[in-house]
Amino acid sequence: MTDTRPSVSPNAQTRTGSPWPSRPRTRPRAALLALSLTASGLLGATVAAPAHATTVSRNEAAGHTTPAGAVTCQGKGIDPTAKIHYRTETFVKAPLSTIWKLHTDVEGWPSWQASVTSMKRLDPGPLRKGSRFRWTTPAPATPTTPATTLFITSSVQQLQHNRCVRWSGPAVGDGLRIDQGIHVWNFIKVKGGVIVRTEESWTGRQIEADPATSLTYLAPGLDVWLVDLKTAAEARHR
Repeated sequence: MTDTRPSVSPNAQTRTGSPWPSRPRTRPRAALLALSLTASGLLGATVAAPAHATTVSRNEAAGHTTPAGAVTCQGKGIDPTAKIHYRTETFVKAPLSTIWKLHTDVEGWPSWQASVTSMKRLDPGPLRKGSRFRWTTPAPATPTTPATTLFITSSVQQLQHNRCVRWSGPAVGDGLRIDQGIHVWNFIKVKGGVIVRTEESWTGRQIEADPATSLTYLAPGLDVWLVDLKTAAEARHR
């Protein structure tokens, strides 16, 4: 969150307008990083497919079904009723084992993600269903909230080795709260590397007051997380 990146990709579509004052369209490097409760021109060379915000029909929302194309782990995805949600992917030219180890060794995140300022596992052993970890990331000021540090407590809900992981939890900072973030990751082995797909949703009265603005922070955070994972994994593979 200390650097700035170009604004969210034009492919990311929001479903509501923003009543907040207009401001320069630069975003912190990992503003409100994709929560585990993580740049359009820059990403053009690294993201395998266009990043986009997902949409949920009224019928899907009422029935809590999983939208078509959603990222899931053992049949579970994001909150389909959430007003704030984003999905993106990238291709990583590295072995699946390297990527999986980087991603699930959460205590090592600060070594390759500058926006993760602290990390603590709350239980021993390899990451698995039921594992919990607490981490922090800086959040920039917005027109209605101050700059702060978010304290995130994440609980792994589903995990399938070398295939997928899904975690959830709240993020709380001074003047800012995300009641529930749900974050899902898929790892798909293909010729020459791995496609990494991720999708996340946020819920909470404060952030839902302006979903469009919230998405402009969530989307670049997820995009940058993928760039950092790609960079770290490919560097280890050389």
